[in-house]
Amino acid sequence: MMYRYAYKCGNQETTRGKFLSILLHTFSGIEAGNEKEVQKIKVAIIGAGRVGVSLAEELLNNAEAAYIPRCFIDINREKVGRDIHGIPVWSEDEATFKRLGEFEVQEIIFAIPSMDANKKKALYDYYKDAGYKLKVYDYPTVYAAGGKRHLREFDIEELLFRKPLVVSDERTNAYYKDKIVLITGGGGSIGSELCRQLAKMQPKKIIILDIYENGAYDVQQELKIAYGNSLDLQIEICSITHRKALERVFEKYHPQIIINAAAHKHVPLMEHNCVEAIYNNVFGTQNLVELCEEYGAERFMMVSTDKAVNPTNVMGATKRMCEMIVQSASTHGKVKYSATRFGNVLGSAGSVIPLFKRQIANGGPVTVTDKRIIRYFMTIPEASQLVLQSGAIANNGELFVLDMGQPVKIMDLAENMIRLSGVQGIEIIETGLRPGEKLYEELLVKTEELDKTDNSMIFIERDTALNKEEIYKKIKVLRDACDTGDDLIAKEALRSVVPTFKTPEEVNKEIA
Repeated sequence: MMYRYAYKCGNQETTRGKFLSILLHTFSGIEAGNEKEVQKIKVAIIGAGRVGVSLAEELLNNAEAAYIPRCFIDINREKVGRDIHGIPVWSEDEATFKRLGEFEVQEIIFAIPSMDANKKKALYDYYKDAGYKLKVYDYPTVYAAGGKRHLREFDIEELLFRKPLVVSDERTNAYYKDKIVLITGGGGSIGSELCRQLAKMQPKKIIILDIYENGAYDVQQELKIAYGNSLDLQIEICSITHRKALERVFEKYHPQIIINAAAHKHVPLMEHNCVEAIYNNVFGTQNLVELCEEYGAERFMMVSTDKAVNPTNVMGATKRMCEMIVQSASTHGKVKYSATRFGNVLGSAGSVIPLFKRQIANGGPVTVTDKRIIRYFMTIPEASQLVLQSGAIANNGELFVLDMGQPVKIMDLAENMIRLSGVQGIEIIETGLRPGEKLYEELLVKTEELDKTDNSMIFIERDTALNKEEIYKKIKVLRDACDTGDDLIAKEALRSVVPTFKTPEEVNKEIA
């Protein structure tokens, strides 16, 4: 044991380390810290807490590890000045670039998962500007069941350095326990995360409904591995526009809670596929609302978007129409209805980040439609938890809005990703705004008219619901237009039934 300890903790930096080195050399002839360290990358670990120390132990105990820890950097006065496994703990003031250079530190590893976002950003910029490579010891940001902490590059999600919102609570968990929950679009980015979050809450049954079988299959396999037979999980492949197929699903399971995450969401593509967008988003939602009433569901929750606020595109306008349908149903139906709005979701299918990653991998250029564009961002788990909590606290007819913090400039995002990749010579080019694209997104229609909830990050928009006759009149206008099969006629019909639907030029010129 003494031999092992001397081999692991022997070094030339500390008094104890030197003593152990002499001991090791005297009895075995091995020079501690030379043979084993010469080929390894020397690292400083930010955080001498449980996570940082477990990383150091892992690196020291694994002879094949590519890294060797040379010091800890911590702000805890009780730890500073001590040695942990023969590794000195320095304060931030003591960890000067000169001293790091003397210890041959090449990379910095962040090992404090709970670090404040602003502090993390300041440290990231400080060490990055000094030329150090940076890594994180933590879970992947898009967390999947069964994952464990590992050493990885900073993800772009973390470069936004916004404190992750934790919106799940005991009340939310209790609400979904022992319930039969149907999730439409359950194989998609948001839908699949809703399934993961729900699985933790011990529901009676989860029904994943999706038109794309591969996505639904992937979620099914992941949850089977994580929960085995303890989770009753059913897959139904059908479109929400297919009324008879939907009826069979409702007849078979009689779901108590329906979460509608199925929608066409890609803004430029929907500009040229207006009929399909209306069929899927509007008529699909209407089908679900009617079947919820017919089969006595308890609650219907709709996943909406910030693009529904003063929409400038077909996708946003259809989602605004869906909000109107849901709010109208709350005035005359027996089911409790709510809708939840949030901004762009990091890492979701069709988001800008996977595109930037592909462009960087191909050597560039990275394309930004307009350098002035700003967007609100949140992670997939945050968005999903928000939907679940707002659904649980809804009384009826609420339109929930999340305070998403500071918006992010897409140009800054592109620059950060290029810097993060370490690839040199990647240029950024502007390609011009795409059809229906706004320079900025709004989360609220009337920012001054908001009601608070128990969660300081969730607000309720006050909006006047239309009556049943008015909403059915609007749906008939859309049906008649879609029956022509003409996307331009359908778009004009959409403009006539959604009063806030504006052209991008109208909105963008205001901030140009």
